[in-house]
Amino acid sequence: MTDSVTHEDQQKNDVRPGNPVFRRSRNIIAVASGKGGVGKTWFSISLSHALAKAGKKVLLFDGDLGLANVDVQLGLMPRRDLNDVIRGRLSLDKVIQTYEDGGFDIIAGRSGQASLSALPSQRLAMLRDQLIEVAETYDIVIVDLGAGVDRTVRMFSATAMHTLLVTTDEPTSLTDAYAFIKLGNAAGVSKNVSIVANMASSPAEGERTYKTLLKACENFLKLSPSLAGIIRQDPKVKDSIRHQTPILTRSPNADAAEDIEKIAEKTLRIIQGAQKTASV
Repeated sequence: MTDSVTHEDQQKNDVRPGNPVFRRSRNIIAVASGKGGVGKTWFSISLSHALAKAGKKVLLFDGDLGLANVDVQLGLMPRRDLNDVIRGRLSLDKVIQTYEDGGFDIIAGRSGQASLSALPSQRLAMLRDQLIEVAETYDIVIVDLGAGVDRTVRMFSATAMHTLLVTTDEPTSLTDAYAFIKLGNAAGVSKNVSIVANMASSPAEGERTYKTLLKACENFLKLSPSLAGIIRQDPKVKDSIRHQTPILTRSPNADAAEDIEKIAEKTLRIIQGAQKTASV
């Protein structure tokens, strides 16, 4: 069945802020990556946990339906997931489950199902609107986006008030991260992106990774994305994933855990700043 899209549908799914029906949430943070394998989902889980530990009411939305693995990394077997919403069986608020050990809520995806990018535009927009409504009952919503730059990733990134773009020092990761920012720039939403340099062998290496990407953005896009933080390479990360336990629970004093908490503090300042600006 083909997706019949009207002019109104096209306008609604136009991610540019100038669109009169464009919707952006004031408390949704998207986590993106140009490519897979950079630790994006681990980062989303860890950031959600750190924000919950800071006393915030947090929801983690697994927006990578085809390769969803938030539940796998946490050892959960959800009875309801995003697939139930997509198929029209349940509304989004009915598939929320609480991850008691972390003190935050989760909307799980389902690995192996058709990706969100295959959804008709109108249904994708309805899912986005439901997420914005659910977000109003939370302090912060973290959206773990799929890897890449398809229309679903771009839409949810545009809906978020800020996007944290995770990259490593690998050339392919940096190239794909640049492509993400370039496409966001064409849609007018790249000013709300900042960089997380993950798996850095040292803080200095993380700075070099960031500056490599920054230089390309400044030279070719005339943009200067900020640095959200650097996460040092740490064997405790693999250990926590292997044991399906957040690093802030299993190894709270690890280098990577310390780095995550610093990024959580900065994320809170970003949200508070945006909300103050919006209320003026």
